[in-house]
Amino acid sequence: MNLILTVNMDTLFPFILSVPEKKQQLRGRERVAFLSRFARRAVERSSQKTGVRLGHFNKDEKGVPLPSGEYHWSISHKPEYVTGVVSLEKIGIDIEKLRPYSKGLEKKVADIKEWNLCKSDRSELLFRYWTAKEAVLKAEGMGLSGLSACKVVKVIDETNLIVNFRNQNRLIEHFFCKNHVAAIVKDNHRVEWTVQ
Repeated sequence: MNLILTVNMDTLFPFILSVPEKKQQLRGRERVAFLSRFARRAVERSSQKTGVRLGHFNKDEKGVPLPSGEYHWSISHKPEYVTGVVSLEKIGIDIEKLRPYSKGLEKKVADIKEWNLCKSDRSELLFRYWTAKEAVLKAEGMGLSGLSACKVVKVIDETNLIVNFRNQNRLIEHFFCKNHVAAIVKDNHRVEWTVQ
């Protein structure tokens, strides 16, 4: 049962939580299980800030988060940080560490037209594009199989861009935190990031 307190659905409240150093040393399934649980804490904090209480955090057979009552949720995790958010609408969030990568990844993430939209540092831009597209795919309940259908159509500024997926434009907001970048599908919402 969802108990509604003071609900604020005009603003999204994504939380980024720092993974305790001891837990960063975990490996394999134990790491994934911990990070998944820890990311759900970020969703719980988001729901508290929003003013809703969530029930269970269930996923379907493809691993897509199922709504908790009428509320949607999304998580992402890396060894150093996890993030989560709750929304009344389908939502997607992602976080990645800025790091060296192979040139082949550039071709996988974006095409020439997308790269020509912005002249900023390509290594940072690659992770902005990647997280933006992944956030959109999460909001659509899809996996990376839809990556080629996601196209960045406009880079607005250093923290906002537009991704088109299946003829629908989605507004993405980025947030930078200690050599990581997070992205959220914000569309018509304000976003208030919290890092703990």
